[in-house]
Amino acid sequence: MAATVRRQRPRRLLCWALVAVLLADLLALSDTLAVMSVDLGSESMKVAIVKPGVPMEIVLNKESRRKTPVTVTLKENERFLGDSAAGMAIKNPKATLRYFQHLLGKQADNPHVALYRSRFPEHELIVDPQRQTVRFQISPQLQFSPEEVLGMVLNYSRSLAEDFAEQPIKDAVITVPAFFNQAERRAVLQAARMAGLKVLQLINDNTATALSYGVFRRKDINSTAQNVMFYDMGSGSTVCTIVTYQTVKTKEAGMQPQLQIRGVGFDRTLGGLEMELRLREHLAKLFNEQRKGQKAKDVRENPRAMAKLLREANRLKTVLSANADHMAQIEGLMDDVDFKAKVTRVEFEELCADLFDRVPGPVQQALQSAEMSLDQIEQVILVGGATRVPKVQEVLLKAVGKEELGKNINADEAAAMGAVYQAAALSKAFKVKPFVVRDAVIYPILVEFTREVEEEPGLRSLKHNKRVLFSRMGPYPQRKVITFNRYSHDFNFHINYGDLGFLGPEDLRVFGSQNLTTVKLKGVGESFKKYPDYESKGIKAHFNLDESGVLSLDRVESVFETLVEDSPEEESTLTKLGNTISSLFGGGTSSDAKENGTDAVQEEEESPAEGSKDEPAEQGELKEEAEPPAEETSQPPPSEPKGDAAREGEKPDEKESGDKPEAQPNEKGQAGPEGAAPAPEEDKKPKPARKQKMVEEIGVELAVLDLPDLPEDELARSVQKLEELTLRDLEKQEREKAANSLEAFIFETQDKLYQPEYQEVSTEEQREEISGKLSATSTWLEDEGFGATTVMLKDKLAELRKLCQGLFFRVEERRKWPERLSALDNLLNHSSIFLKGARLIPEMDQVFTEVEMTTLEKVINDTWAWKNATLAEQAKLPATEKPVLLSKDIEAKMMALDREVQYLLNKAKFTKPRPRPKDKNGTRAEPPLNASAGDQEEKVIPPAGQTEEAKPILEPDKEETGTEPADSEPLELGGPGAGPEQEEQSAGQKRPSKNDEL
Repeated sequence: MAATVRRQRPRRLLCWALVAVLLADLLALSDTLAVMSVDLGSESMKVAIVKPGVPMEIVLNKESRRKTPVTVTLKENERFLGDSAAGMAIKNPKATLRYFQHLLGKQADNPHVALYRSRFPEHELIVDPQRQTVRFQISPQLQFSPEEVLGMVLNYSRSLAEDFAEQPIKDAVITVPAFFNQAERRAVLQAARMAGLKVLQLINDNTATALSYGVFRRKDINSTAQNVMFYDMGSGSTVCTIVTYQTVKTKEAGMQPQLQIRGVGFDRTLGGLEMELRLREHLAKLFNEQRKGQKAKDVRENPRAMAKLLREANRLKTVLSANADHMAQIEGLMDDVDFKAKVTRVEFEELCADLFDRVPGPVQQALQSAEMSLDQIEQVILVGGATRVPKVQEVLLKAVGKEELGKNINADEAAAMGAVYQAAALSKAFKVKPFVVRDAVIYPILVEFTREVEEEPGLRSLKHNKRVLFSRMGPYPQRKVITFNRYSHDFNFHINYGDLGFLGPEDLRVFGSQNLTTVKLKGVGESFKKYPDYESKGIKAHFNLDESGVLSLDRVESVFETLVEDSPEEESTLTKLGNTISSLFGGGTSSDAKENGTDAVQEEEESPAEGSKDEPAEQGELKEEAEPPAEETSQPPPSEPKGDAAREGEKPDEKESGDKPEAQPNEKGQAGPEGAAPAPEEDKKPKPARKQKMVEEIGVELAVLDLPDLPEDELARSVQKLEELTLRDLEKQEREKAANSLEAFIFETQDKLYQPEYQEVSTEEQREEISGKLSATSTWLEDEGFGATTVMLKDKLAELRKLCQGLFFRVEERRKWPERLSALDNLLNHSSIFLKGARLIPEMDQVFTEVEMTTLEKVINDTWAWKNATLAEQAKLPATEKPVLLSKDIEAKMMALDREVQYLLNKAKFTKPRPRPKDKNGTRAEPPLNASAGDQEEKVIPPAGQTEEAKPILEPDKEETGTEPADSEPLELGGPGAGPEQEEQSAGQKRPSKNDEL
């Protein structure tokens, strides 16, 4: 028995340890109750939150606006963000950074970097020698990468969300343009890490818009596919998306609505900013012509003047969308010279004629990628601020051939609302209605490798192989496993982009490197030496394209198999327990995956790909293996976290090679666990051999080719730099708050000294002392306050408050006296009336003792005496002295008196009435016949400040006949001194009899 206990103890400890791990995981998932989304536009951002009681709300910034400029102003000792930074763009354009997202993930030789320099020549861009990217150089001491600037903006958006939600937030979904490649997406994730945000997902802004549209029209989605085109022209770019809505059947939630991205087209530089730059150039030309004979400088050489012109061009573009012409005017544009010029809509459209010709381009790209025609599109919906330009709508309407364009969506906030819905769906703190999202891969990704082949005996050559990992417009998130069968030593392979022929020459140059990563494997040969007697099942590389569209190589494994005899003692009870719990953990991961819709892992073999085009049999085999499972086309919900890739990755192997036969039912018809001891009848039969799998992890060395990520030490320094800037901003705000409080106290107190109520309670000398101290502090604040620390400012304020404390106290007490004394008098009068009524209660019905009534009487008399004595003493004191009549003392006396009265009221409320004496005939003594109801009611003394209790409910037969049985009780309970509970009891005594009759 002792041995049995000892064997069970480790199992219990293991179970408790695993339960503790599960609980810790659950607590970690619910450490925050609010989530946010950030719709990062080129010009402005929209922030939305979800918290308990606040479903999907746009955050208002400090200026109570629903969108915030994506602008940062950086100086030596201060930093401005949002609207404050946008206001500084005119005063200090060199230190004000805008549209910096166009530089994310791009090296210095990228055409977009040159375009940015031409658009904003006031900024100095330097090359980072380590990564060959660019950095903003505000001064020799101030240098920031685009990721660091974006991190500042994301941190600011987080502070706005936390102020609005009134709680800390760290989980966020961030929108990115659909055309962002791997380098650009990784740059956004690094910026979020610098901001301290946990990114639940990078969602494409077109997908977020489509999700918002579908969520609010859930009832209109049915099993019939509906194709909708979203045309999104923002400030920096244009994206056209074709989305299919329909209900699909899911394993987890039954029939649910789904959106599937079918086609995407884009133009990276077509947007409202380019229109504003054209208009700014036109205004600069007009201003130069007005000053042509004055030998003045070119306005283009003045950064401040150009910043003013860009702001005016933005306003002018908005006004011309609703008016045929408008007057552009700027006071003191340059050299104190005002500018005024009339601009018509026709002139604006002529300036941007080539831009309007590019409007149909994204539509054609989207149709080609979706393999659809315009006849299959049911509706075209406008998104983005630049679609409000009438010429854009005119050209687009002609291009799509529809009767009208859809404007039934909030063009500015749709992406933010869709992203925050996805954030709530991904967060464990909220439960939302499922909406299946199937995003699409824009840029295909493939694996390339080279190996030696023997085409003829003795003749060996190198053969280059390509295997498509993720095809264009294929769904993601998704996992893939590629097996290399013909390698027994260390080798390399490459991960690159696939065919990008759909991009134009200029887009290809902007795209950057088409090579992603070189993978060097180490330990392949050693794994073969370690298992010489095992059969190799190949080298398996596990890839993951996650919810954010970021590709990662999870791991590489060398897999071996051999035949072993199955023995009954092979798996002990403890092992089975461990396997059961392990499957529980794995099952949890899989359910998580199913909940969010990760596609099943697809496994592809390397060997069939090596066949040439002349080998149709091998190519057919490859196509069949590479095909997604049937479940993949039936829409598992997409925003899925990473599941257990190791376990999932092995499933196709097991199915293909028959590693693990299906569990056979036992004698009772139940499927027994693998490895369980067979039935006694089967012991005599020879045990069949089974396949045992051995997995050896292979070392991986990655060489990133497109754009190296920030090293961890560099990333840590950037995080530290941003934290220091945030701390400095907080200290600055605290100092400004202290300075404002000190200045406000000085002005308010100087004004109060001349008010009658303050002069009444102070002497001339006291007022002169306070006034002199206030004037001295005001002078110090003007002369030396700019260099004062927060502590010095707070000390000055505390010193002034201490000096004026007596004056303010006397005024405040005199303000409270009338109200407090009136309340005390009212309470004393009511208490006296209550005491008088209590003494009039007959002895038979009396519920109060003499001691209780004497105690109340003493408290009333003492309070009267204290009030009269204190008022007399206060009348003798001058108003400039500290008063003896204090509001807190009045409140204390009121509380003591009210406590005594409430005690007696509660006692009367809950005391049961005494039984009445009966006469010799056994009947109850009744009141005299001439005693009226009014006489009876006069004995009931109502409490002070309360209305009289309701009369008892009479019985129906008494009301009808006017008679009552001799032993009836309701009249006795409703007599003098009866409380509410007694009346309720008496009224309720007849109810059970009625229920019994029913």
